[in-house]
Amino acid sequence: MNAPIGQLQSIWTDEDGLRMHTRVSTDPVAPELMPIVCVHGLSVSSRYMVPIAKRLAPFRRVYAPDLPGFGLSDHPAQILDIPELTDALVRRMDAFHIDTAIMIGNSMGCQIIADLALRYPERLACAVLLGPTMDRCARTPSAQAWRLFRTVLHEPISSILTQSRDYWACGLRRTIGTLHYALADRIERKLPHMRVPTLIVRGSEDRVVPQRWVEELAALLPNGRIAIIPDAPHAINYDAPAQLAQIILPFLAEQTPIHPAAQEPQP
Repeated sequence: MNAPIGQLQSIWTDEDGLRMHTRVSTDPVAPELMPIVCVHGLSVSSRYMVPIAKRLAPFRRVYAPDLPGFGLSDHPAQILDIPELTDALVRRMDAFHIDTAIMIGNSMGCQIIADLALRYPERLACAVLLGPTMDRCARTPSAQAWRLFRTVLHEPISSILTQSRDYWACGLRRTIGTLHYALADRIERKLPHMRVPTLIVRGSEDRVVPQRWVEELAALLPNGRIAIIPDAPHAINYDAPAQLAQIILPFLAEQTPIHPAAQEPQP
């Protein structure tokens, strides 16, 4: 039997004078269940989180925001660093009346989740980190570009086109500026303070994030573990959503995070 696939709708909110876009699931779920917030990576948007979001939507309320400067959200002139992107994510949670959430992030989105866990620990129930960056052995733009090129060779054409569309919308200036901020961010210094249950998932064909790096990060987590998806590249949220959901859902069932009160899905 095929697993159910949920539906998402676009909702717009106003935050600090900017019009912000979020994809929100519409499937009926028990209101006491902790919601999921999906955090996109560098230069991309919630668009490439859609495949995994749809597979989780029948089970939890799912929110996939476009952070400021990315996707369909407004693009401020300022390029935001990791803490500023984290603050923007918290404002989005406030706009949707989300006190605490399960966080699922890919690539640089994992760095935002780690920063949130350090500075806003009460907002995080548990976390799933998909291909977390930045590997300490490749903290230069050229090293990251080479690794991205190598992993793209294993990406399906639909994933390449989706990410290329987001890169174009983000623009070269913001991509380079955000990359420099991400390279300067030290996720390994934050993970020892991330005490919630945390699952790191890597695709075996991910050339951006090597196995050695995820093992190092998992060892730093007080409550961490690793799962591997065979033959999958870096963007496993887009390229291997069915396999990823089969890993995430049992992990969440073990944690059974319950919200203390029913939430309204609309701001």
